[in-house]
Amino acid sequence: MNVFFASIRRDLLLALRRKSEVATSLFFFVIVVSLFPLGIGPEPVLLKKIAPGVLWVAALLATLLGLPRLFAADHQDGTLEQMALSPAPFGLLIAGKIAAHWLLCGLPLVLLAPLLGLQFALDASTLWVLMLALLLGTPLLSLIGAIGAALTLGVRGGGALLALLVLPLYIPALIFGAGAVEAQSAGLDAGGHFALLAALLALAVFFAPWATTAALKIALE
Repeated sequence: MNVFFASIRRDLLLALRRKSEVATSLFFFVIVVSLFPLGIGPEPVLLKKIAPGVLWVAALLATLLGLPRLFAADHQDGTLEQMALSPAPFGLLIAGKIAAHWLLCGLPLVLLAPLLGLQFALDASTLWVLMLALLLGTPLLSLIGAIGAALTLGVRGGGALLALLVLPLYIPALIFGAGAVEAQSAGLDAGGHFALLAALLALAVFFAPWATTAALKIALE
């Protein structure tokens, strides 16, 4: 596990030198979410109805924005090859990079979402459900996105191809995450949506690092 945490620490330190790249995703999320109340107007019923979908789609796109850079820099300077050749388990190093991506791109969205949800007239209980849904869903987005980033590594026009590969796989997380918030807003039980999100996350934690590592080895050959 020391390898895993060392990989996270390395990526976080590198991100501190490229603060603008991290801030871009956060600003994108804030701006996109804030534009909807301004464009639709102060209609509390309508805003509350569209809030789950708007917040989740914005979080999904903000996460996608940072995926092309997940392995690109390490691939260009040869670091990724050194990781693959090192005695440390390559899978743990990649898992650490995915975890660092979530800490930089996913966790800030979880913390910002309740504040932005106030613009949509969501009550306190619904905001807590939104935060919990994103806490379960954003790691899933990073894990799935890492597979797409590995498959498109070094490919010309990889950004567009990455979006085409990853967006369909994001649909279950989007449905169950937004569904949990919508159910809470309607006075229904959101437990089923959380259970499905947690099940998807458990599967992704088990399979995604392995699939990403296999895709990266193919890309490095």
